[in-house]
Amino acid sequence: MTVIEVDDLARLDAAIEALPNNPAVFGLWPQEGDPYLSKTALLRRRLLRLLKDREKPSRLLNLRHTVRRIEYRLTGSAFESSVVLYEQARRHLPERYLELLKLRMPPYVKIVLGNEFPRSHITTHLTRSAGLYFGPFRSRASAEKFEAQFLDLFQMRRCQEDLLPSPEHPGCIYGEMGMCLRPCQEVVGPAEYGHEVARVVEFLRTGGRSLLAAIGHSRDRLSEEMMFEEAARLHKRYERVQDVLKLRDELVRDADRLNGVAITRSLAPDAVEMWFVRDGYWQEPQRFGFEVQEGKTVSLDRKLRETFAAVSPRKLTVRERQEYLAVLARWYYSTWREGEWIGFESYDDIPYRKLVHAVSRVAR
Repeated sequence: MTVIEVDDLARLDAAIEALPNNPAVFGLWPQEGDPYLSKTALLRRRLLRLLKDREKPSRLLNLRHTVRRIEYRLTGSAFESSVVLYEQARRHLPERYLELLKLRMPPYVKIVLGNEFPRSHITTHLTRSAGLYFGPFRSRASAEKFEAQFLDLFQMRRCQEDLLPSPEHPGCIYGEMGMCLRPCQEVVGPAEYGHEVARVVEFLRTGGRSLLAAIGHSRDRLSEEMMFEEAARLHKRYERVQDVLKLRDELVRDADRLNGVAITRSLAPDAVEMWFVRDGYWQEPQRFGFEVQEGKTVSLDRKLRETFAAVSPRKLTVRERQEYLAVLARWYYSTWREGEWIGFESYDDIPYRKLVHAVSRVAR
């Protein structure tokens, strides 16, 4: 952060006039107490509005006679501004930074694996407890819609109670319809029920490929054996699974397998900023430049490979991980999104050709 000490109001006006009208994150520090933190698309205009010497009373916020220090950092994109503001607010206002940022945690579909009879539910909190987190979704409504539809493909229970299995248990409508294995009534035991849960977990971790492959294999076998009615029934089920998978929002993955990079504009000429996510964890960003070396341009493909090789895995606390993913989801699902997000399965299989095109588009 660049610092301007305010010891003379006359020099303050000159210092503000010299600032660029660029996007930035800034903090205004009073003599005592917490700073005023914000982001802006036009730094000079915003500071003039907040620190202007007004002769007449005004309802507009004016901090001219309370500010003692100005800190600011120029940014190249709205996404960079969001990340920098989050980090500064968390550092300087640890008790209320989420309220200041109005940062809402995105919803996930969680498979509660710590329970003897696992179930699913919607949550906005990542924890260390045993479970699979599938998200982040755009909204709770989209998460609930996906959960309801994908559960129709399996026989995992939908009740939220901690089961005490008994033949006397009243059960529910899903058991009567054959859409639940009815562990509550001891129709199946923990081992058989766990096999069905394993199918659910594999379905989510592979993005549906495990179930599609199994159905497709059975359909093709039945077709070869000329059992066309059964093959047609399985084909309809295949299409049903595809329709359910279309309900996922674009960022949605098993959170432990969320890999990708956001590419945004940079303050530096002939460069872009790259923001990495690896195995669901936010990594240190890097600036990717197009400088000429010894009169020759460097291959973008080769340089991208070097850049990704330099990304060392970084572990965060559960809270930090959750909040960085919330910042990413807010940007990605917003109407003001700029730049590009390239997601991939793992850092061992990076689509470099697609990345070269994305970097070129953002740079232009």
